[in-house]
Amino acid sequence: MNDTTFLEIDGAFGEGGGAILRLSAGCSILFNIPIKIKNIRANRPKPGLRLQHLLGLETLSELTNSTLSNCKVGTTELSFIPKKNAKRDIHLNISTAASIGLLLQPIQIASLCLRETGQIEISLSGGGTFGKWAPSLNYLQKVTYPIFAKAGLMIDIDIQKHGWYPKGGARVKCRIKPPNIKLKALNLTELGDVDLIRGEIIITNQLRRNRDNIAVRIRKAINQSLKRKLRIDTDIKYSWVNSTSPGIGLSLWSESDTGAIISTGTLLGEKGLTSEKLGGMAANEIVKYIQHNIPVDNYLSDQLIPLMAYIGAPSSIKVLEITSHTRTNLELIQLFANREYRIVKEKNGFIIEYF
Repeated sequence: MNDTTFLEIDGAFGEGGGAILRLSAGCSILFNIPIKIKNIRANRPKPGLRLQHLLGLETLSELTNSTLSNCKVGTTELSFIPKKNAKRDIHLNISTAASIGLLLQPIQIASLCLRETGQIEISLSGGGTFGKWAPSLNYLQKVTYPIFAKAGLMIDIDIQKHGWYPKGGARVKCRIKPPNIKLKALNLTELGDVDLIRGEIIITNQLRRNRDNIAVRIRKAINQSLKRKLRIDTDIKYSWVNSTSPGIGLSLWSESDTGAIISTGTLLGEKGLTSEKLGGMAANEIVKYIQHNIPVDNYLSDQLIPLMAYIGAPSSIKVLEITSHTRTNLELIQLFANREYRIVKEKNGFIIEYF
């Protein structure tokens, strides 16, 4: 295959991070376009592929029988030739705390077009269910995948063991049922009424204390902050789990009467961050979406853009802001999709429309 048949992508484009790799690889299969990516993460302190990026590309290649050029940690240029001969079952061992949520992103994009495959099951041993700058698996369970289901893509995650940095050690099964019917348009431009905020606080048993229940303190801080700012009921649960490394992860979310699901995204406990501060941060995050009538949070919008670009019918979402990450995704997908989009500024946010 000649070089002229490849779509060439500058890996330093926009934010220049791993998202370009994940999005490009997923879209390569989705739109059946071979790609070459150069200058991979060129502006990062450690340029080139990191292990988690390499694992994601190798998994996608194995799952779909696509051709990935010879790669290793540190590789700064690669090629990817897509195929759609997807396997039904695949098992992946992860020796680090690499984010499972990020690893699944190119797979969930590609699965939109794997209609002849039937259900796909991915078993993962190792990795992290929580990690910095990454969607946790409970966020995907409660927010991202229910919205995907409205369009016609069904993804289910079974978390058998959680994993945190630095050792990971998660055990997860992901089941994907690619759509066998025409995908439905997504139109989430009004939040509507919210009458219940749900939440999940997950803490490892290493952090249990006899007299100081961290989970109760976090929940109390969330409820107190929300009560001061909103008159909305809450249902916030917590659970203690076994994990190789200690950690705290939490997410708040709420489904409105329009079918929108807003969320805080994923928040993590850190050294020096009190339970009260963490709870307050979570409350403030979801309040800003409710007060501004925003139906799609900043984290969800990035995951919906590939879906909107692929769906044939006009789709639109309303977001609070256009982040640099969102703009990079929009511009990158234009290299693959023959779809026009526009951004419309409104008083309390922005509308992203594909038409």
